[in-house]
Amino acid sequence: MRIVFFGSPAEASDALAALIDDGHTVTAAYTQPDRKAGRGRILRPTPVRTTAEASGIPVFTPRSLRNNPDELNRLRELNADVFVVVAYGRILPPELLEVPPMGVVNVHPSLLPKYRGPSPVVTAILDGQSETGVSVMLLDEGMDTGPVLAQSPPVKLDGTEKGAELQARLFREGASMLPAVLNGLEDGSIQPQPQNDSLGTVSRLLDRSDGEIDWADPFEKIDRMIRAYSPWPGTFTSWGDKTLKIVDAELSDTPSAGVGVVFVDDGNAFVGCGSGSILLKRIQLQGRQAVAAADFLNGQPEFDGATLGSGKN
Repeated sequence: MRIVFFGSPAEASDALAALIDDGHTVTAAYTQPDRKAGRGRILRPTPVRTTAEASGIPVFTPRSLRNNPDELNRLRELNADVFVVVAYGRILPPELLEVPPMGVVNVHPSLLPKYRGPSPVVTAILDGQSETGVSVMLLDEGMDTGPVLAQSPPVKLDGTEKGAELQARLFREGASMLPAVLNGLEDGSIQPQPQNDSLGTVSRLLDRSDGEIDWADPFEKIDRMIRAYSPWPGTFTSWGDKTLKIVDAELSDTPSAGVGVVFVDDGNAFVGCGSGSILLKRIQLQGRQAVAAADFLNGQPEFDGATLGSGKN
């Protein structure tokens, strides 16, 4: 089968490798442009680009596929049977969906029709779901509304998952499913199944402001935020005129000193919230590296008694 692959992060690279290992002909890989990373701000390729080039696959990095007739013509000339999309990071315009005769196959990290849209993993954690999963589907012009080709068994959640870790886990599952799904689509043993739109729910695009803590919220909500928004947008509050990122925390039975008020006891820092208090485990002050909360206290004795989120100490 001739495939054009669209993807960018490490999870997508795993899927690309699975297709190569299964003997498919990947005629081209589309990925996001190289980006600056690290302290040296060095341009680094995406994992998909690295994997593709190591296998001799041509790589293309257009900044946009919309209103781009040159790329549309190139994709037609590649004469692929199917396009495969795994965490590409760009929306494919409708005219591209019509190019491959077998359609455009997408790996989506939820059990559709639940959690369509751009943030299914984060939303599942925020909602306190006990399970989620992966769907392999055909794209249409809607937002993850196309017919489903296959779904994973439910992936159980124990309430400790973090966003990036769970997303990687789900995409690994999707990568393992892809070869069999494509083979079934080709030989007709897998038939697309329409989604039940009446059961559909939609996740929304995240904004940095979503990560700001309201200390009047119950611990359960704050805990889910800390886990779901890791690593982006992160979960944060203010201390004086600086942003304080809460990297890791856990529920505590220590009595609250007040909503948003820091209380230090035996080298541990607690913050009162809407239900009990939170033990801070790892935090990051604006302009500094993330550290254990106990180490932070050694250099910031005035943190004891501060009110977070108030804009003043």
